[in-house]
Amino acid sequence: MATAATRRFDWVAIMKLISFKHREDYGHEWYVQVLHNKRWALLQASVSCNEYPSWAFVQVKSGMGTLLSIMVCVYKLGFDIGVCEHTWNFEYLNDLYVEDLNDENT
Repeated sequence: MATAATRRFDWVAIMKLISFKHREDYGHEWYVQVLHNKRWALLQASVSCNEYPSWAFVQVKSGMGTLLSIMVCVYKLGFDIGVCEHTWNFEYLNDLYVEDLNDENT
């Protein structure tokens, strides 16, 4: 039978404290996730420097998988921060990239 301490340890073991990612796709994107597991993250943030400019905008969102999400884009720079939201799935993006490479080689 599991004690309260064992159950607490199991929950902590499946959570990751912090993760950093870098992606390059029409610019550079740097991501950080704090206290996250496979589905949820307490805090996620990204900074991007794109090759192509865009219109300046601010987007604030709540609901649909996020407690609070704020996105700001100005010319070629973008900032995004999310509090208590679905985890950004980097493995899925990597799989898409591999599929694109395979399509180019065939």
